[in-house]
Amino acid sequence: MAAVPAGAFDHFVAMCDDTGLFQHAILGVPDRHHGYCVDDNARALLLCCHIGDHGHGALARRLAPRFAAFVQHAWNPDCARFRNFMGYDRRWLEPQGSQDSHGRTLWALGECAARADDPLLAQWAARLFAQALHVVSAFASPRALAFTLIGLNGYCPAQPQDREAARLRLVLATRVHEQLADYASADWHWFEDRLSYDNARLCEALIVSGEGLGLRAMTQAGLTALRWLLTMQTAPEGHFRPVGSAGFLAGSRESPAAFDQQPVDAWATIAACHAAMVADPAAEWQKAAARAFAWFGGANDLGLPLADHATGSCRDGLHPDRANENRGAESVLSYLLSLTDMRRLARLTPALTTAI
Repeated sequence: MAAVPAGAFDHFVAMCDDTGLFQHAILGVPDRHHGYCVDDNARALLLCCHIGDHGHGALARRLAPRFAAFVQHAWNPDCARFRNFMGYDRRWLEPQGSQDSHGRTLWALGECAARADDPLLAQWAARLFAQALHVVSAFASPRALAFTLIGLNGYCPAQPQDREAARLRLVLATRVHEQLADYASADWHWFEDRLSYDNARLCEALIVSGEGLGLRAMTQAGLTALRWLLTMQTAPEGHFRPVGSAGFLAGSRESPAAFDQQPVDAWATIAACHAAMVADPAAEWQKAAARAFAWFGGANDLGLPLADHATGSCRDGLHPDRANENRGAESVLSYLLSLTDMRRLARLTPALTTAI
């Protein structure tokens, strides 16, 4: 098994200013025109929660308060939602963001609340998580529910006295589980009538929720859905092929769209395989994660590397004829968080050697 490269954070740091993480880049240059978003700053906070375990504690301690401050500022108590988009002039462009961006923010807060190495930051995250959680019960987006459930997987063990969060965890997990049952058939084992983006997060949410709630049938449903998704994300040649951003439209189930391929889907697959490995130790999950990670290095439809291991930058995806040379926040975060998840897998599977 190929070694996981050491993490480099040059590009990640270059994409930050004193407000937070820029959303886009023009090639390797931060693009101020498009400002910031809570999606990326929440994921940057999530990265800080993990890299301290891999020898980068000083960087995490320096940057985490910056991303936490952005998330706090994004909170709009008037509507109990997080704003998402902010201009370079630090003006919010909307009173509230999408359901998905709210769920992603809860995910980061939930994992941050479970950190024992920074009690003040964990206390802040838990407090904001509790404030922002209850509105999710009215959400319809399955990914927003999945992101929230992954956050609850961190929050609930850290805050066992919060019985309402525990109750809502069961409600949301049951809803996602039932949605899978509603759509699944002999040849279509999925939560919706289409595949689109961040697909593996739905499987991950069901797996970690089933494990956390002690509901083995829920865990097994998530594992089965992940196995099915992995077949849909494997090219005939055997390499990883994420569902393209054009999606897999209802009524046309012959093959998913091949392009444009996004780094966020490789990361989601790796994370779901880690969750699966915890619940069901088997070589298939290690192999599937390794295939998804190899996509960053060039084991993809075009044979082109997406990630630059020396700087930690990552191209924004694969077009049918070329790589997207821009290196925005979502892409660099997807790559760096994939590294952390591969290291977490390595702890479970010593054969996955690392170069830390």
